[in-house]
Amino acid sequence: MSAQISDLQARCTFPPAGTAVDCAVSGGPDSLALLVLATGAGCQVTAWHVDHGLRPGSAAEADVVAQAAARWGAAFETCTAHCQPGPNLEARARAARYEVLPQGVLTGHTADDQAETVLLNLIRGAGLDGLAGIDPARRPLLALRRRETQALCDAVGLQPVQDPSNLDPAHRRNRIRHELLPLLCDIAERDVVPIIVRSAGLMGGIRDLLDELASAIDPADAKGVAEAPEPLAQMALRRWIRRETGDEHPPDSAAIKRVLAVARNEARSTEIGGGWRVTRSSQRLGLQR
Repeated sequence: MSAQISDLQARCTFPPAGTAVDCAVSGGPDSLALLVLATGAGCQVTAWHVDHGLRPGSAAEADVVAQAAARWGAAFETCTAHCQPGPNLEARARAARYEVLPQGVLTGHTADDQAETVLLNLIRGAGLDGLAGIDPARRPLLALRRRETQALCDAVGLQPVQDPSNLDPAHRRNRIRHELLPLLCDIAERDVVPIIVRSAGLMGGIRDLLDELASAIDPADAKGVAEAPEPLAQMALRRWIRRETGDEHPPDSAAIKRVLAVARNEARSTEIGGGWRVTRSSQRLGLQR
């Protein structure tokens, strides 16, 4: 068992032994594996469980996490972030979790989550940010597979919580997980998850390079934006709008193209969604509610 843990830890990206870390632990196999591997790496772990109150008896799932934390020598904290059933539940629950979890919390996302996220972003028309997938920061298990986290739980005798919502086809991610990815593997006659993950890494490198080059552009300088190479101008505008509005996701490509039209004096202003408008005055771009 120790050899299995050591093998998995070698592929993880935990901070040095003795570092205090917070881990989001729902009680599922990925997050329980995160708890086991983080403590095995010598980190001083606090396991955080969030109850969304979406299922009868969901509060009892905290007991699973508390017992696992005690067994592996981690501290334990629990909090609530209630969400009402309805549209866009996954995104709302995620936002609610991060509001109550400590800043910099580690999560148990795996390579399978990365592949699903890239495909989700692809079909919604995301740009480089979306095709780069999940940011590896604070995701130390991103090189592991879901089957490995389950196997680790089995090996150490942990019984993960089974969330029935993970089988609900009403959630698009579940259809990608249970329908699209198996179909892609069948068509390709190979496991496509490593291929998608590798592509996400390449896209992330390209995004980071463009981001560095775009940092030389003042996104509020309409003339400078209009004269810059379009990929760099788009990157500068995305970063500026995301920073100023505080939105989790940057505007879509259609909105950015409209902002470029404003910078080129082809339009006086444009809506970019979320109740925001970009205007131009005296060769300066501005954001208004």
